Amino acid sequence: MPLTKHLKVAIIDSNPALGSKVCFKKEDPPDPRVSTVTPATISLFKDVGAWQYIERHRHAYFDKMQVWDYTGLGYTSYNARDINKEILGCVVENKVLHGSLLSCIENKDFQKTIYPSRLTSMTLHPRSSPMGMDSTSSRTPSSSLRHLAKLELTDGNSLYAKLVVGADGGKSRVRELAGFKTTGWNYSQNAVICTVEHTDGNQCAWQRFLPAGPIALLPMGDNFSNIVWTMNPKESMDRKSMSEDDFVKDVNNALDYGYGPRPKSSLLGNEDMFSWLRGYVTLSANECFEVPPKVVKLASERMVFPLSLMHANDYASKHVVLIGDAAHTVHPLAGQGVNLGFGDAFALSRVIAEGIAVGTDIGEVSLLKKYEAERKLANITMMAILDGFQKAYSVDFGPLNILRAAALHGAHYISPLKRSIISYASGEQRLPLFS
Repeated sequence: MPLTKHLKVAIIDSNPALGSKVCFKKEDPPDPRVSTVTPATISLFKDVGAWQYIERHRHAYFDKMQVWDYTGLGYTSYNARDINKEILGCVVENKVLHGSLLSCIENKDFQKTIYPSRLTSMTLHPRSSPMGMDSTSSRTPSSSLRHLAKLELTDGNSLYAKLVVGADGGKSRVRELAGFKTTGWNYSQNAVICTVEHTDGNQCAWQRFLPAGPIALLPMGDNFSNIVWTMNPKESMDRKSMSEDDFVKDVNNALDYGYGPRPKSSLLGNEDMFSWLRGYVTLSANECFEVPPKVVKLASERMVFPLSLMHANDYASKHVVLIGDAAHTVHPLAGQGVNLGFGDAFALSRVIAEGIAVGTDIGEVSLLKKYEAERKLANITMMAILDGFQKAYSVDFGPLNILRAAALHGAHYISPLKRSIISYASGEQRLPLFS
């Protein structure tokens, strides 16, 4: 932003990719680690000039999503046309996201230094001794150092900063050193992720709720799709180690005829329940249930990750602020974790610019708390919705199954509800209520 161009930025990251020129080839095998970015996140990438780099590599826009239940009682489909948009999102490999941001940083004209190192210690109220300072800080008068945070790195460098942004993930070292407390729990579930191949291209995002957790099939382009399959830890290790043929068979089983029948086109075989809304239904309400494309081949290694929910009780203190997974981790069933993180980044950058405009120290806690107040509401709301879905679909109980089916069909046929759900999931800051 124009107001922040004068800031000196140090990026501390031990990722080897930062030390070498990013180079991807079209024929490279697809990375199983992907992110589903929303239109709001895409707009942010375009604003900072990073999306142009993503468009040069493999990515997959999708304009439709189908969600259904293993009981065969309910399903819903979402279409970008329902809210007069062209897309619902885009699936991008994480290495491409990282590479695009790195390329963007390299080509931007602001003062930045990349330290391929790790943080070992952080003192938020250091003594005024200038001993061992990094050369970038050596011109800072020692009397002013007491108003800065001091960071010690594994490579021996010492840095002084007005503001430390902890963007270092769910096991954040910044969060630990700053003493932020967290609340959360483990789900006793693992996610198996991998890339699979079809005979034809896939342009739709699919998600089926199974007894042990959801399975998602996400388009990646070039006849590839990404699998995110939630299950209990024992099942995840079994599926990681089984033969490729058996795994592909299990995936096709989970996405179609396994665990229960295909849904009928309406609840209990008729649409009378929603006939009074006939004149108000969205375009996608008239779409019948579709079967996902068959998987013919495993195209990557299978990776397993434990799932948990975590939320920092505070995002900000003097000189320190948390964003992304350092502040919150969520269940991956809607692919919203990365989008919450980019939402944090955009909000923080705006708050910093506003502080500079009125002459406020960017490390001042009163300024940083404005960012916290804005993002806490958005993040906690999304976390509560995702956690509620996880809990609702982890119980196989007849009456609850009927209620879930009714909820899916309500989302399918009730136009105001469907539009609100799509808009909210696309990144608009609006609660998923009737509009």
